[in-house]
This record gives sequence, C-alpha cells and structure tokens, in this order.
Amino acid sequence: MGKALIIGAGGVASVVVHKCCQNPDVFEEICIASRTKEKCDALKAKLTGGRTKIQTARLDADNTDEVIDLIRSFQPDVVINVALPYQDLSIMDACLATKVHYVDTANYEPPDTPKFEYKWQWAYKQKFEEAGITALLGSGFDPGVTGVFTAYAQKHHFDEIHTIDILDANGGDHGYPFATNFNPEINIREITANGRYFENGEWIETAPLSVKQSYDFDEVGPKNIYLLYHEELESLAVNIKGVKRIRFWMTFSDNYLTHLKVLENVGMTSIEPIEFEGKEIIPLQFLKAILPDPASLGPRTKGKTNIGCIIRGVKDGKEKTYYVYNVCDHQEAYAEVGSQAISYTTGVPAMIGAMLILQGVWKKPGVYNVEEFDPDPFMDALNKHGLPWKEDLAPVLLDEV
Repeated sequence: MGKALIIGAGGVASVVVHKCCQNPDVFEEICIASRTKEKCDALKAKLTGGRTKIQTARLDADNTDEVIDLIRSFQPDVVINVALPYQDLSIMDACLATKVHYVDTANYEPPDTPKFEYKWQWAYKQKFEEAGITALLGSGFDPGVTGVFTAYAQKHHFDEIHTIDILDANGGDHGYPFATNFNPEINIREITANGRYFENGEWIETAPLSVKQSYDFDEVGPKNIYLLYHEELESLAVNIKGVKRIRFWMTFSDNYLTHLKVLENVGMTSIEPIEFEGKEIIPLQFLKAILPDPASLGPRTKGKTNIGCIIRGVKDGKEKTYYVYNVCDHQEAYAEVGSQAISYTTGVPAMIGAMLILQGVWKKPGVYNVEEFDPDPFMDALNKHGLPWKEDLAPVLLDEV
C-alpha cells in the first residue's frame, strides 16, 4: 500500500519497525534512518526476510536539508518521527518541502527550555493545509492513546465530559538502582519541571512532584502517583469542549525519587552548560551518557504497565463515570518485539497512526492531534495490534487537589 520513512533507531523506533513489518500489506517498504546507521542496520538484520522491504540510511534529523534529500531519494508516503522532540520542526519543514505526511509521538521542545507546548507545531496548520498533507501529532500512548480514549468516551459514553484524570502506572522492575524507561534527558526534564493542571479555564501550577496520591491499579497493584504536566492536557483542553478539569498522574517509586533528588541537588539534572577540562558540557546530557540505555532494559524488565483515563460527565441527564485503560506486560512485549512495555506502548500507536493515514482513514490536510479524528478505527486497531483496552464503569476516583 505504501512506504514509510522511520526516523530514529532507539527502543520506540524498534517497536515501530517490528510492527510495520508485521503489516506488510500496509507497509510495503520502510527506510530506517538515524544519526547512527549501525543501529538501523542492526534492526534491518533482525527483520530482513519478510515481505516488507527494508532500507537504512544515516541521517542528521536536525538538518532539514538532509531530511529533504532522504525523502526525495526514498520517496515515502509518510514520515514517522520517533527521534527526539527537539527535531520535530526540522522534520516537519522537510515534510512540507516534499509534501509528505508526518507522524510523531511527542510535541516539539526547545533544547534549551524544558517546556511542553504545542504552539510551535500548531503554527504549521495552514502550511500543511495548503500543501495538502496531514501532520498527526502525539500518536504515542500518552500523548496519543489517552487522547483517543477521551475521544472514544466523548463519542460513545457522554453528552458532556467534565473531568479527565490520565493515570500512567509502570509496575516494571529492571533491577538497576536507577534507570529511566525512556530517553533519560527527556524523562528527567519532564519530571523535574513544575506540575500543572487545567481547571475552569485556567492553568494551575504546582511545585515538582508536590501533589501525591495513591491508587490501586488493575494487574499492577497499589502505587504512589504524582501530578505532572503533560502535553496532551493542552490539546485536550482545546479539543474537548466544555471540559472543566484535566489532570495527569504518573507513578514513581521512593527509590527512584530519592536518586533523582540527589542528582538534582548536585546539579546533574541541569541543562545549563558548564565548563569541564576546557570543554563545555551540559550536566543532564552527561548523566544520560552514563545511565543505562533504555533500549537495553527489555530483557531485564518484569511486571506490567497500566495507562488509562478516568472520565466523568453527563449522559442522558445523569452523571456518569468511565475508566478506559490498557495493561501491557513487559516480558510479553520483549518476547514479541525485543523491547520493554514503555517502548511498546509508544511504538504501536505510532504505527497505527501512520497506518490510518496510509489507508486514507485519518487523512485530511492540516495539523491535528489524535483526538480530532474518529476514534473507532484506532480503538479497533489497538485491540488487533497488541494493546487491548479494558473498561470500568465504577472505578475508584481520585481525590481533589
């Protein structure tokens, strides 16, 4: 049916590649491109022999001209960006120049400012409309599936949605004293930033990790959850009309937070450059270099993730609560694609988003977040491609802040 250029060669990219190759009728040909071509070649070696044709290329995704040249050479129908969020705009510029559809899993973030905002990418809306191509933003799990869950609830379960609580629990254990389950630089920037939630038309800010509750997750068990800011809050606040409050919660162990606090106290989480032995380095990037590579955690990680949305509102004049979530097993994910569940839950939705564009199901000119499309085809694909979802009409509710 089509060709996909996959930019990135980390844990999430590995899942995307595996899943594309599992669907050769849709993804007839792929090209894996990264700054480190050896990683691309290693992925190709694992999967060569199937019906999907695989190419590899070296690519500096910060360089728009390089991306343009590769697109013109390979001629893909869609670009799946699973590189770093710093590179979103350079890749979007290349897609505009070549009139190729675009998919990513995380919003643009300036390298020198740890800030989640869609404004930079939303500013491309008219350009993509005029070019006649689709940009699908945040087609991972959170953001991504959480937005689709919300759109599904809005379509099938509510006349009005009033509150949304997004809960992300990782019950996995990789055995290391301290490691991050996805890119350490992005992960730590996210966690150490101020928390923020949307309520009654305003954004309310909290100190980092200062708001804590506990929740008993299906198949994971009781966990401490902390209020964070996450980018889908911004898009849902715009696209879910009438919503009064949206919050995002993530689990962290006491051990993880103790290590993080020590690293923060000694300056290792800073993104301010310092001089060391005559060279300028960024402490957080140095820390990333010495921590375990998240892509290496797959064979070590046991346990499950549970990610979903508790949604409250009104249906037929009556108050209603609806909880929709997915449970993913780390070891099952590794057995299937060689990656742990954090990468799996992000990579599968990225493939689905690209698939729906190639099939013409989610294709219209402009820049869109996932909740702006019909959720039903995506929800069906989740069940088919490894992320089945569950429903609960009487969940335990979270406390007020």
